[in-house]
Amino acid sequence: MTLNIELLEQSFELIKPQSQEFTATFYATLFSRYPEVEPLFAHTVMSKQGEKLFQSLVLVVENLQKPEVLAKALGSLGTKHIKYGVLPEHYPMVGAALLASLELHAKDAWTTEIMYAWKDAYGAVVQLMLEGADYPSEILDL
Repeated sequence: MTLNIELLEQSFELIKPQSQEFTATFYATLFSRYPEVEPLFAHTVMSKQGEKLFQSLVLVVENLQKPEVLAKALGSLGTKHIKYGVLPEHYPMVGAALLASLELHAKDAWTTEIMYAWKDAYGAVVQLMLEGADYPSEILDL
């Protein structure tokens, strides 16, 4: 899969100035659409969690041309997510909330091309995180 790096970088520049609003939208969307994931955040300080989410997005976008950096960082992040109780079936939920939040905050600049660029990028991120997570094969076969 070839990512549209230029489009991802350009569209993320629209989101960067709205980091707090973006993360608030993301978690509100995630919890309203998928209330079953909210217990995973029961012991989480959401303001700090929002900062971590946005820092992760920055890391991804800034390293799109450095796959070795992304593989290491996202593999490690995948391992951490196992400890939080995250399962493979949670990743599509997060992806849907992420795309909806990006669309809302990109406003009129959001296009089908941008949507597919982010969808492809998120798919690559998930793949790297799942590889790093090292789930037992019976969990991945769900």
